[in-house]
Amino acid sequence: MSSSSTLRIALDAMGGDFAPQNEVAGAILALRELRTSEEVVLVGDAHRIEPLIVGKTSGTYSIEHATQVITMEDSPTAAVRQKRDSSLAVGMRLHQEGKVDAFVSAGNTGAMLSASTLILGRVANVSRPTIGTFIPAEHGVCLLVDAGTNVDCRAQHLYEFGVMGSIYFEKIQKKKNPTVALLNVGEEKSKGTEVVLEAFEKLSQSKLNFIGNVEGRDILKAKADVVVCDGFVGNIVLKFGESVPGFLRSRLTDVANRSILNKLAVGLAKSSLRKALGDLDPNVAGGVPVLGVNGVAIIGHGSSTAVGIKNMILRAAEVARAQLNKHIEAALAESVGASQPVN
Repeated sequence: MSSSSTLRIALDAMGGDFAPQNEVAGAILALRELRTSEEVVLVGDAHRIEPLIVGKTSGTYSIEHATQVITMEDSPTAAVRQKRDSSLAVGMRLHQEGKVDAFVSAGNTGAMLSASTLILGRVANVSRPTIGTFIPAEHGVCLLVDAGTNVDCRAQHLYEFGVMGSIYFEKIQKKKNPTVALLNVGEEKSKGTEVVLEAFEKLSQSKLNFIGNVEGRDILKAKADVVVCDGFVGNIVLKFGESVPGFLRSRLTDVANRSILNKLAVGLAKSSLRKALGDLDPNVAGGVPVLGVNGVAIIGHGSSTAVGIKNMILRAAEVARAQLNKHIEAALAESVGASQPVN
């Protein structure tokens, strides 16, 4: 926790496509659901933030002024180093200095990843930090990790993703000893690239509840709680999944336009379809944590709504309370070869 006993969540109020309006509105919504001892620190241009929040919430909040903004067009690493008074850099330093317990941003994803690693640093024995995202499945959810951070991985990295993903799933989904699988082109242990084959052996010899290989079709079935892959594959899977709701809506519109009866039938089905696809809305999940860094950094979609921002803040509080890093460090310290991380 921060130096005080209060859990403090810092929000990049200038990050995102609709900042600071959506960010401040999301903070107000989050303050209604956070515990009374928990605070939101809005980081950014105080002159723009204050009129949007003063008198509109009874929750505990404060504003940390920052004069610069890292845009979506900025080069991630260069921006973090050159725009030291940006809302993103200031918020991350507040976390690194122990003044807040988590930092949340819907801004430049690359800059968030760079700042998380450069400013917060890595947890001991973590070769590469990663991000994982929950995907709604037929029964419950499946955690896909890496979801796009590391496009070129070694076997040790994939093993560490399995460890971090297992801990994250257990603490957030409240399920003991979750199952872990390796995403592959077949279920046989002989399938896959050299890296995947080596990763299979490392995961097999670990203390994880490893069930072997799964294929792409097994993700939505939640055949495993945690599915491990490199970020190249993971990001493709994720982006494909995000396109499904739009595709289904388009197909239904095409069917409806063929006749009046079809239009009535589709109209009646819309409400149920909206509910069925609701879990696929990225605003429901809010954001994803950067696993393996010395802190709690939550990354959200740039187009996040106020509800999406609220859920990012609530996820940050949940992750901070779970003390994931302590468990990740302990698990990797026990693993074979953890004393020789791969760079």
